[in-house]
Amino acid sequence: MKLLTQLKAHKDSFLKSPMPSRQERIKRLQSLKDALLKHQDALCAALNKDFGQRSTTESQLLDILPTINYINYSCRKLKGWMKAEKRHSGLLLGGAKVKVMYQPLGVVGIIGSWNAPLTVTLAPLVTALSAGNHAMIKMSEFNPNTNQIVAKIIEQAFDQNLVSMVEGEASVSAEFSQLPFDHLVFTGSTTVGKHVMSAAAKNLTPVTLELGGKCPVIIGEDIDIDDAVSRIVFGKAFNSGQICLAPDYIFCPADKETEFVQAYCKKFQKLFPDFANNKDHTSIHSDRHFQRFQNLLSDAKQKGATITSANNIEGNASTRLMATHLVSNVTEDMQLMQEEIFGPILPIKTYKNLEEVSSYINNKTSPLGLYIMTFNKKSQQYLLDNTHSGGVSINEVLFHAMCDDAPFGGVGESGIGHYHGPEGFKALSKAKTVLTRGKFYPGKWTSPPYDNSLIKPVLKFLLKI
Repeated sequence: MKLLTQLKAHKDSFLKSPMPSRQERIKRLQSLKDALLKHQDALCAALNKDFGQRSTTESQLLDILPTINYINYSCRKLKGWMKAEKRHSGLLLGGAKVKVMYQPLGVVGIIGSWNAPLTVTLAPLVTALSAGNHAMIKMSEFNPNTNQIVAKIIEQAFDQNLVSMVEGEASVSAEFSQLPFDHLVFTGSTTVGKHVMSAAAKNLTPVTLELGGKCPVIIGEDIDIDDAVSRIVFGKAFNSGQICLAPDYIFCPADKETEFVQAYCKKFQKLFPDFANNKDHTSIHSDRHFQRFQNLLSDAKQKGATITSANNIEGNASTRLMATHLVSNVTEDMQLMQEEIFGPILPIKTYKNLEEVSSYINNKTSPLGLYIMTFNKKSQQYLLDNTHSGGVSINEVLFHAMCDDAPFGGVGESGIGHYHGPEGFKALSKAKTVLTRGKFYPGKWTSPPYDNSLIKPVLKFLLKI
């Protein structure tokens, strides 16, 4: 009942100003930006504490900078987004004017995940505010220190009935997803996403689901292995692979697998020297996740896989620091080929031709991201045309999600909808068609009695066009 009362307060507040001006929306966004920058040091310290180890630079790159950039971008684009679009009326409605206006939906619910808590929570909030909505936020309970700072940011930046934050365990998240929001944005696993969508359906609440999946990297025959590895390794090691877009497995030419493993290890060791004392590599978030990775590796080894630690050091259970573990000789019955890895394990599959690659990908659930490492234009186009994924980076990993002006989202089990760019603004707005007639009204000539009207000759003419 408490959450329902809170939602009602938001809805009542929204109805007092259901179409905020561009200036008011920018003011709200700027308020969020100022509060975020004011607390950025505290946020980085909190993230470091919640993860066990996470460098300030990594937190700035993954959570703070993308949010600030998205606020700046949204403020610049708002004028164009809010402008009504003229549409053609067609012959049947000749003389009428038609436009589409984008109206705020009302109150948007946002449920975030633990791995990049600011990006997956505040980016949807920026979109919701840009579209003129109010919002309620439920952050992951697994980042208590970060949540404490975000709660201060929200409290300082907004009136409590404009944006509010809800805290609590999984039971609160379940209750939150059942509220009759005007739209619900969820970031997390596919399994939980299905429960969220089911709960939202009871209220006919539309959803945006940012999920995940097994994101493949295809290494072309033409690209130098050292070059390919240099483009992959940071994206896999970033946040210790705990990103929904992290490379999940590699498709490598059959004769280059050993070369790939050696090049990856060499590059990883250069990026993270003296690993046990290195402060640049993020820890696995929890003991439970660390143990899960040990179980995946144990299962693969028992089934015949060859496992190579990128720095020849096994994961440390006390610090939860774990280098990328490359897995060769993988088979489909291994658990790591059946579920999203979401961490520092990288299976390697070999292939002989791109038809084999596209067939494999298309017979699995569609990934959130797909990565193509080749300079061959025909190979690039073949993979673009013959695979499905939420997005694609060519000769890069992860960073198509940083394109503020382009839609980001999954397809199939990797997600529904978008919340970046103009597509995100439209997703959290009601596109309302408005038809306007002036003093001239042609309906009097096409109304009954039809024998005395122009409708028959008009219909005869129109049906021949």
